Amino acid sequence: MRLGIVGSGQIVHDFLSASSKIQDLELVAISTLARSKAVAEELAEKYKIDKVYTDNQAMFADSDIDTIYIGVPNSLHFPIAKEALMVNKNVICEKPLVETSEQVKELKQVADEHHVLLFEAMTVLYLENYMHLKQDLKKIGKIHVVALNLTQISSHYQEFLAGEHIAKFDRKMGGGALMDMNIYNINFCVSLFGQPKTITCLPTIQRNTDTSGILNLTYDDKQASLIAAKDAVGPTRSYIEGEEGLIYFDGPLNVLPDYYVQIGSEKAQHFNYNQYDHRMISEFNYFIKAIKEHNQAAADEAYEHSLNAIKVLEKAQEFLPQDD
Repeated sequence: MRLGIVGSGQIVHDFLSASSKIQDLELVAISTLARSKAVAEELAEKYKIDKVYTDNQAMFADSDIDTIYIGVPNSLHFPIAKEALMVNKNVICEKPLVETSEQVKELKQVADEHHVLLFEAMTVLYLENYMHLKQDLKKIGKIHVVALNLTQISSHYQEFLAGEHIAKFDRKMGGGALMDMNIYNINFCVSLFGQPKTITCLPTIQRNTDTSGILNLTYDDKQASLIAAKDAVGPTRSYIEGEEGLIYFDGPLNVLPDYYVQIGSEKAQHFNYNQYDHRMISEFNYFIKAIKEHNQAAADEAYEHSLNAIKVLEKAQEFLPQDD
């Protein structure tokens, strides 16, 4: 994969810190705003990225690049992804892929028309622990209770309270606990149990932003409570409870470092199948292989999952304060 990167913020720094461990990856270019050019140049020097752009269109026109990775504020995902797809670049876009189901459908249509592939970088769905946990669900019998908790107090929370503009708290930029964090819980839950019958969201609102919240999903035979908080201290524990046992794990779901299976009153068994020390390596290894093989079935499957998750996110957003 010959990669062009859009963005120079925290998630791009995180990705680049693991990039040397990702198989068959060539870092060709990085594009960022003119005011962030110095940051991009530092990253290019540190990680041996060949080219620095301050214009996305110019980078998208670079014939040395076959895939674009998008790591910018959530509200910018759709227009940038669409632009890249329209010039025949494969796209890997950070979560959430976009903000509405119609945007998901439009990106898929554009990708298909231009014979390129689109993937959402939703780390948890590509972790080895997730794959094994999914199989272990059958061990705990019929499931009735799901409680997922992703609580991580933001390193910028105090600045936000002081009145500073922080993109990850700006709902107009796709920020807030629901969009930025609970999307992991949504993807995990929908991937395991499908679409819920009803959706309700109970947010904590500060400065017109959901700094935390509880999303309740109702199924025919189970209830799921999805908690996300940028204004409280973690880590926390998550549970999947069945008639014969339970599965639980500690810490951030987007990392899923391990999990436990307990059957009845037996001692819980501990499992960790993750192969890498960084959460983004497994997903990029998957994307690189799928793009190399032009695996349309893999892209179609990723699209269906992203669409189902965004439908839940879309409904949950109706419970947040609406702009005038």
